[in-house]
Amino acid sequence: MKSPFTGGEAVLLTETRKAVFRKEEYEYTYICYKCVDTEETFTTTQMDAVNIAQIYNGYRNRHGIPFPDEIKDIRNRYELSASKMSKILGFGDNQYRLYENGEMPSLANGRVLKAIQSPGTFETFVDAAKDSLTDEEYVKIKKRLNEYEDRAFMDGLICNLIYGDSGRSKYNGYAMLSISKLKNIILFFIEKFNGVFVTQMNKLLFYTDFLSYRENGQAMTGLAFKAIQYGPVPDRWDKVYAFLDDIHQIEVEIKNGIIGNKLVSDISCDLSSFTKEQMEILQKVYSTFKNDNSTSISQKSHDELAWMENNELHSYIDFKYAFYLKNI
Repeated sequence: MKSPFTGGEAVLLTETRKAVFRKEEYEYTYICYKCVDTEETFTTTQMDAVNIAQIYNGYRNRHGIPFPDEIKDIRNRYELSASKMSKILGFGDNQYRLYENGEMPSLANGRVLKAIQSPGTFETFVDAAKDSLTDEEYVKIKKRLNEYEDRAFMDGLICNLIYGDSGRSKYNGYAMLSISKLKNIILFFIEKFNGVFVTQMNKLLFYTDFLSYRENGQAMTGLAFKAIQYGPVPDRWDKVYAFLDDIHQIEVEIKNGIIGNKLVSDISCDLSSFTKEQMEILQKVYSTFKNDNSTSISQKSHDELAWMENNELHSYIDFKYAFYLKNI
């Protein structure tokens, strides 16, 4: 990075800070650059966004307020426009769209958004707003509610097997717990590498999530990671690869009779499930590690502070370590 003051070298600085938001204090990792020549500090627009995102993450987590991607997901679930959702919930005309785009709801509206993640609760709002809907709209929503309730139990069961009962937190980078998103991330790497060994995939997912948190203030897979003897790995990694549809493990001889488990699939990744920012993360991880095998990427992961400071306890890795990545 070049300094805007002198055009000379600038170095990345990180420090733990506290900020007050809505009269409450939140600890976060502040990131900025320092000009080597003048020792003045400065930030980029992206850095500002990540610094603020960390504070917002803490606030949403503390008060149970859904994140923007969850708010959008609720609406898409029932194939409704943002303005229609605002009408059903009694919000201002454009309020739901603003929440989808990252505006922080009041605590009262945040609790409403949290409550309507339950189909039964959302149905009570739909029934109460029936007079403001056409008959066709009302019937369509009720049909979508029934369809969602029919599959919600099984989706919830698989989600619990893979993610456990933990929600969004500093140990999964505040990422949305999405089986679909996780599956497509894995499929992305399977396609790029023409099959990926399990150990290699564990490290690719680690770098994907921690890079995403460093660059965008939020991880992608929803997985928590532990520091074990062989490097950082997703918690419940065995269940991740066992319970995702269309992803299979095959035994492959690596060399000298040594057998490794390789992840393969007959289907393609759905790139439309990723935002522009998420695609950039995936492409960067692939470009950085495309020439690595399971052994070399594992060795690189041992250089990361995220592993070194948590290995002895085999503990969960706080995503604050994303700001200290060395290999990407």
